[in-house]
Amino acid sequence: MSVIVVNYRGATDTARCLRSLASELDYPALEIICVDNASGSDDLEVLRAAAADMEAVPVTVVPAAENLGFAGGCNLGARHARGSVLALLNSDATPDPHWVRSAVDALLADPTVAAVASKVLGWEGDTVDFVDAGLTWFGMGYKRHADAPLACLDDAEHDRAKDVLFATGAAMFVRAEVFRELGGFDERFFLFYEDVDLGWRLNLFGWRVRYVPASVAYHRHHGTMDTVDTPESGRETFLLERNALAALYKNLSEESLATLLPAALALAVRRATARGELDATQLDPRHRNGEVAVGDVAVPRQALAGVLAIDQFVELLPELRQARERVQRQRVRTDADLAPLLREPLEPAFPLPRYLAAHDILAETFAVHEAFGTRRRVLVLTGDALTERMAGPAIRAWHIAEVLAAEHEVRLVTMNPRCEPSPAPFTVDAARRRDLDAHLAWADIVILQGHVLEMAPALHADQAHTIVVCDLYDPMHLEVLEQSRAAPDDARAAELTGVTRVLEAQLRRGDFFLCASERQRHFWLGHLAATGRLSPRLYDADPTTRSLLSVVPFGLPAEPPRRTGPGPRETVPGISAGDRVILWAGGIYSWFDPVTLIRAVDELRHRKPEVRLVFLGMRHPNPEVTDTATADRAVRLADDLDLTGKHVFFNEHWVPYAERQNWLLEADCGVTTHFEHAETMFAFRTRVLDYLWAGLPIVTTDGDSFADLVRAHGIGLVVPAADPTALADALERALYDTEFRAACADRIAAVAEQFSWPRALEPLVRFCRDPRPAADRLPGSGDLVRTAAEHGSARLRRDLRLARSYLADGGPGELLRRAGGRVRRTVRERMIHMSRSGGLGNG
Repeated sequence: MSVIVVNYRGATDTARCLRSLASELDYPALEIICVDNASGSDDLEVLRAAAADMEAVPVTVVPAAENLGFAGGCNLGARHARGSVLALLNSDATPDPHWVRSAVDALLADPTVAAVASKVLGWEGDTVDFVDAGLTWFGMGYKRHADAPLACLDDAEHDRAKDVLFATGAAMFVRAEVFRELGGFDERFFLFYEDVDLGWRLNLFGWRVRYVPASVAYHRHHGTMDTVDTPESGRETFLLERNALAALYKNLSEESLATLLPAALALAVRRATARGELDATQLDPRHRNGEVAVGDVAVPRQALAGVLAIDQFVELLPELRQARERVQRQRVRTDADLAPLLREPLEPAFPLPRYLAAHDILAETFAVHEAFGTRRRVLVLTGDALTERMAGPAIRAWHIAEVLAAEHEVRLVTMNPRCEPSPAPFTVDAARRRDLDAHLAWADIVILQGHVLEMAPALHADQAHTIVVCDLYDPMHLEVLEQSRAAPDDARAAELTGVTRVLEAQLRRGDFFLCASERQRHFWLGHLAATGRLSPRLYDADPTTRSLLSVVPFGLPAEPPRRTGPGPRETVPGISAGDRVILWAGGIYSWFDPVTLIRAVDELRHRKPEVRLVFLGMRHPNPEVTDTATADRAVRLADDLDLTGKHVFFNEHWVPYAERQNWLLEADCGVTTHFEHAETMFAFRTRVLDYLWAGLPIVTTDGDSFADLVRAHGIGLVVPAADPTALADALERALYDTEFRAACADRIAAVAEQFSWPRALEPLVRFCRDPRPAADRLPGSGDLVRTAAEHGSARLRRDLRLARSYLADGGPGELLRRAGGRVRRTVRERMIHMSRSGGLGNG
């Protein structure tokens, strides 16, 4: 812990603060850094003398060459700090003994918390200085309930931990790596609102600022300021007005800024004239009856401060524009996300009648209340064809877009050239790889599946700050093991390596992951652990890992199916009204077993000649899917058994997605059969959901998650793999046992409700309402607690032990190699520390 205290012409107060830090804090690993902001007089000598008396805690006094302000002074102190956490304390404040330990406990408990806001009370402990943060729409941060008697506040207002927009610089903590990553305080602010700006940026970048009521400090508000300035000078007003505009300009989104900045500038002028009680009509000829006044007009300094603040804000704009570009490039949260942290953004803040009138006029004219309601922009990317005939990945992407469009602005973009979508309440587009960057730049959140991440190198970059959701419902590498059986060994191995690499890239990059079942969740957790992604930081952020990897199964429409056209009985020759129809709803791929099913139908037809098996689709709507070997074998077998066109029917095309219910509603049962292998174990057979939707009893091969569902809920029958007799018996019961069919129908309705798209997508909906980067992708995230370094004789003994070990294992060459590695590592660490420290002040 490095505690930084900035002094400016207040050595007596500062020395008292240093002594209280050294003597009262209940914390062992402490250093104190006192920055003197070129105070002059004897301040530096007083501080050095005070530091020399504190033997228990190391105190470093750092003289600044010029007055850097509070912002620059803290940054200078941070450059000298060795701690993994920085504590900032005003020189006119004193800490409670548990001030540090309570804050550290909060930081250790949650890796997504970057900063801790202390509970700051008045000097006597009976009034409020800081217990919550607020921000007006015109950029002025304020301390809610400031100066109120503590006894008059409800406990919920001051005695419960909560997220806040910013911590007061009077007493706060921040992770050192994060502080350096963000460039520290913005030194252009000099004094006031540098803490507001820092907290605002932390929140925009996905970090949290946590108010911790057990971390207490006591503050003589403006105790230091009163020794170097007077309220009549106008300096404080100037800094507050200028810095509020600067913070607003840096941190608001384009849409919000376009609305709020003109209104904020106009309000700043009215605030200035109201403070100075200027007659704003004195130059308006309509109010002077022709009288022409030419003499000078006295302008109070409080009024002049507001006008000069706008002037100097304009002067800073070239530098602020660069800072704004950095913030907007790195932000991952919207203004709407942060709106709850503003608390009461329409708070006018100043009780001046003419000012209040202008506030109301501007708020209404510029629709300020709508400025923080911008909808989040969500990009859903798929590689599948978006047409009326869609396969599983496109269907899933479509419904994700549909559900999220109720709350967000959504684009569904396919990388497939086939894009002829039905009308939708969201934008649907096709993109080539070269067009993708424009879509990615637009998005706040990107939801992707399959191979799409390969086509988006902009999302791979180390500085890519867009939040990425990876949909892992399809374990592609397990599919490849089955699909590529007929390929040459080297080609098969290469394809598997390539697909696995694609999935591992997603596992390394994603902020949130979707899978289709609890089985898959265990499978992908193993993958995350094996790739090293399931780190202590991610685990500590959520030991359940549910906020990282959630089960989002394939869904089905919330509305029951309704016939809109003819089904197989009207369109397929050989199927009549009295026949019993078994439906295979989907394509035939290499991991399925249609052969056993056809043999089972061949057995069953001798007992039940009216049985009919219909394969819903043979030609995949995505032309890139060319695996037809299994389908070809099925057709050949049906031909050989003389079943084609009599008991087995192959729909050579793909039924349009919006028409599939017409086929489902004419079926008597649904079937899916597969082999027993790894792909089956972790697969999610989406066609089974269509059976649930249509209320069909289900016959399925054992081994996948849906077999567990069918067995557990009694909504069909489960049979062993590759057993045509058992399958034929199960089909007969599902088709002809009236009591069994009725019992299945009753249970199916309850199970189907669990899989409606709105319900299935609830974890994704919740994430998109409050999206954040994964804990290990937050900018500046690093270790708080490191192994204590050994020094002196202990380090020498350790090095001698290592040297003997290296000599014994590999001789002098091994010893030299190890020594060289340590030198390089030490140099690299020092260079990194220097480069990070050098960036402070650019916030």
